[in-house]
Amino acid sequence: MDISFQLYSARNFTPWSDVYKTIASLGYTQVEGFGGVYEDPSATKALLDENGLSMPSGHFFPISSFEDGFDTSIAAAKTLGMTTVFCPAPEDDLRNGGDAAAWISLAKRLEEAGKRVNDAGFKFGWHNHHWEFMPLPGGEIAMELLLEHAPSIDWEADIAWIVRGGAEPLAWIERYKGRITAAHVKDIAAEGTCTDEDGWADVGHGTMDWPAIMAALKAQGVNLLVAEHDNPNDLMRFAKRSIETIREL
Repeated sequence: MDISFQLYSARNFTPWSDVYKTIASLGYTQVEGFGGVYEDPSATKALLDENGLSMPSGHFFPISSFEDGFDTSIAAAKTLGMTTVFCPAPEDDLRNGGDAAAWISLAKRLEEAGKRVNDAGFKFGWHNHHWEFMPLPGGEIAMELLLEHAPSIDWEADIAWIVRGGAEPLAWIERYKGRITAAHVKDIAAEGTCTDEDGWADVGHGTMDWPAIMAALKAQGVNLLVAEHDNPNDLMRFAKRSIETIREL
């Protein structure tokens, strides 16, 4: 299981040249990209190479990045050496809103986008937040609709967001074996703590049962683990403690 680092976690600690140096010094060899590092893909690739880092996966938002913006997104992915790309979130109208028809429509767009991405030589998938697990007006669960109506796409499961959506991650991992190819590894702080970090914690220092979750992911053949914290106040602390925990597990 490869260990990567989602660069969104470090967006408040730029310049990126310093971020890459810090990440590499802690033993990471892979990072996952997001929109904040795609402005000059060639320059980003040079910095990655300089620090012995690779970027096998990346997030591209919104879904139109794989429609009207397809050529630009794929060109960036190729320059950066990616093999897998993910759409990381729905557009604003589906966040805490929308109905089953709207989510099914998104799923069909993802399925079509995935075919184009696959034809270009990349794997393609969806990355979840909590919205996908909160019941829709008719009682449906959006994540179920996405996986049903986009049957060819992979799933990068953000485990902590599954919990924040009120769902049981072990049940979802078991149910969708074979669809989950990567996982975001982050932690939820004990209630009332880490309030300045939006209630997130360093991996292994929160409330998540990572030994059980990691065993389940490994049993299902998940081969990419991505350390993430949505709002850390100390990059070095988060990155160091998290890779240590993941390695121990």
